[in-house]
Order: sequence, then C-alpha cells, then structure tokens
Amino acid sequence: MYDLVDSVPVDEIDPGTNVLVAGPPMTGKRSLVFENLVRGLEQGEGSIVVTTKDSADKVLDEFTGQAESDGSNIGVVDCVTKQRGIGTVDDDPRIKYASSPVDMTGIGIKLSEFLQEFYEGRNVTENRVLLHSVSTLLMYSDLQTVFRFLHVFTGRIQSADALGLYVIDSTAHDDQTMNTLKQLFDGIITLEADTDDEPAIRTAGL
Repeated sequence: MYDLVDSVPVDEIDPGTNVLVAGPPMTGKRSLVFENLVRGLEQGEGSIVVTTKDSADKVLDEFTGQAESDGSNIGVVDCVTKQRGIGTVDDDPRIKYASSPVDMTGIGIKLSEFLQEFYEGRNVTENRVLLHSVSTLLMYSDLQTVFRFLHVFTGRIQSADALGLYVIDSTAHDDQTMNTLKQLFDGIITLEADTDDEPAIRTAGL
C-alpha cells in the first residue's frame, strides 16, 4: 500500500493505481506530487519522474532540497535536454534521456528500464512514478496518440504494482479531452484555487 501526504484526504492507495492530478495553474499540483514522491523515498521506495517540462538536473535539485535520503532510488526520464540540443548527454544511473516529448516509444522504454532496474537490480519493489506533465504531451501530439501512450504507460504501472501520478492543467484542455483522458485513471485528485493560501483538494475514485 502507498500512503500519501496529509493534505490529500486519502489514507492509503493500492499498488498498481494510476491517479490523475488535475487543476488550474498555480494551485500547487507540482508541489503536491513531489511531496508524495519524497514521502516514498523516505520510506525506502523508488521514485521515477518522467519530465516533459524541466531538465533532469532541475528535478534532481528539487529532490535534493526536500528528501532526507541518499537519492539512490531516484530515476529521471528527461524528455527535454536532448530536444534543446544542450551538448551531448548520455544516460547515467539516475538519468535516462528520451529525444523529446514526442518520442513516446522512447519514453516508455526508459521507464521500463528504470522499473526493471529498481525491481530486479535493487530489490525496490514499491515505486512511485510521476509524469509531469500530460499537458505538455498534448502540446506536441494529438489526443488519440497521447491516449494510446497513456494506455500503455498506465498498464506498465499496474503490472509493476507501482503508484502512478500524472499532472494535467485542467484549464488548458476542453471537456471532451479531459473526459476522454479520465477514463484511463483509477482516481483523480483535483486542486482548486481557494480564497485562502492553500488550494482546495478533492478526490474521486480513491
């Protein structure tokens, strides 16, 4: 079972669960999902981030600032750096590179490599996987392509008994797109802007 941070009104989540984290910009979606990955790291779980917005270095810096662990069970699939053409980059134990957010086959392969490495090579059988973000994928590819990719991605999470978290900017897409994508997920965490400093957090299906 996976436990979430106290701000989410859910006690525990079953292994193999895929959760969509939706909300407008500036409601703290990124902070919330990173807090939940850090929670896992501090309990000896693995954390894998597929980043389509920030470089792996920025993601790792964020973990370093939050997590009280040695960082050995962190993996980042970087879909940004090669696309920007910033020098020559090679995979290392914590970073694997996909050519761009369009390279969904490559993203899936790199994710599977990390899951296998953590599970078999390091005996880390509980892993939290973050895709940040679905909205970026939809900027580069059509809904049908992204849907097919996420169908395979969520299946990998389920078969690995991992916890999948997927961030989407709910205001960037029409209702049809959101309703189509929601079919892929076991539950949804919705963040809404509130009059207080803290966003309102609702859950469905969890």
